[in-house]
Amino acid sequence: MAIMRMGYAHVRVTDMAEARQHYTQTLGLNEVAAVDNKVYFRGWDEWDHHSVVLEEGGVGVVKYGWKAQYAEDLAEIENNAQKFGASTERFSKGDNLEVGDGVRIFTPSGHVFEVYHDITSGQVDVGNVNPEAFPRDLRGIGAPALDHSLITTPDVALMEKFMKDVFGFWTAEQVATSLDDDAHKIGCWMTGSNQIHQLAFIEGPEAKLHHFAFRLEEGWEVNRAADLMSMDDVPIDVGPTRHGITRGKTVYFFDPAGNRNEVFAGGYLSFADRPTVTWTVDQLGKGIFYHARELNERFTTVLT
Repeated sequence: MAIMRMGYAHVRVTDMAEARQHYTQTLGLNEVAAVDNKVYFRGWDEWDHHSVVLEEGGVGVVKYGWKAQYAEDLAEIENNAQKFGASTERFSKGDNLEVGDGVRIFTPSGHVFEVYHDITSGQVDVGNVNPEAFPRDLRGIGAPALDHSLITTPDVALMEKFMKDVFGFWTAEQVATSLDDDAHKIGCWMTGSNQIHQLAFIEGPEAKLHHFAFRLEEGWEVNRAADLMSMDDVPIDVGPTRHGITRGKTVYFFDPAGNRNEVFAGGYLSFADRPTVTWTVDQLGKGIFYHARELNERFTTVLT
C-alpha cells in the first residue's frame, strides 16, 4: 500500500475572476478546465490532469485528493479507515472531473479525503523526451507543483494516529509540551515519502484550512516570488524567511478570497527510519519562523 502524494486541493473562493487572476498570473498555474462553478489548474511540472480545484462560493477547503500507487490500494485503505473507526463511502468515475473510482474518508479533523488511483494524465510542460529545465513562457512565480497543506484539528494525537494507521505515514517533526513520551502534542508534520511533509496539522477547530503550498526549487525563487507578490498587490502574511521545522524557505500570502497560500523551497529528505524531530512549545516561534523567532497573531488565528 502506498499513498504517493497529495493529488489535489479543492478550495472555495469568493470571486472566480479574481481567483483566476491570482492563480494563473501571480502563481503561474495553468488553467486546464472550467465546469459549472469549478475551475481546475495544474503546475507546469505536473502530469496529472489537475492539482488545484477552485469552487466559487465561500472560503476554505472542500476536500483533498490523495493518489494511491495501485488500484488495489483503495480497498486496503478503505479497510484501514473502517478499522480505525472513520466513516467511508465509495465514489465513482466521473464524480470528480477526470478522476476514476475512489474512496472518500471523513477524518477525525473534520476534513474530507478522497483516495484514488486513476486520473487522466499526460506529461509535464517541458515534455518527457530531452526536456528543457523549465518552460520559456512561465508566468509570474511559475509554481511547478502542489506541495503540501496545513490544516487544524481538535485532537492532534488522534489525527496523527489516523494518518499512521490509514495511510502509513510517519511523523517527520512534531511540537509537544515536553520531551516526555506522554507529552501533549500541538502539531505534527507527516509524510509517506522522502518529501519532508505532505500534510501538517496543528491544534485548532475542525475542518479548517491554514494554508496550502506550492513547491519551488531554490531559495532565491522564494525571494523572487515575494517581489512578484508586491508587484501584483498580493497581501503577504510572513516572509520571505526560513522555517526551523522542515528547514524550508518560505513566504506566506493570501489569495483574493483570504485563503492562505505558501511557496516553499528546500527542506531535508525524510525516511521512515529517521528519528522524529521534536520542538518544545517554548521554542515554537523559532520552529515556525527561524529568523524572527516569534509568531504574529495573524499567522496563528486566521483560518478559512
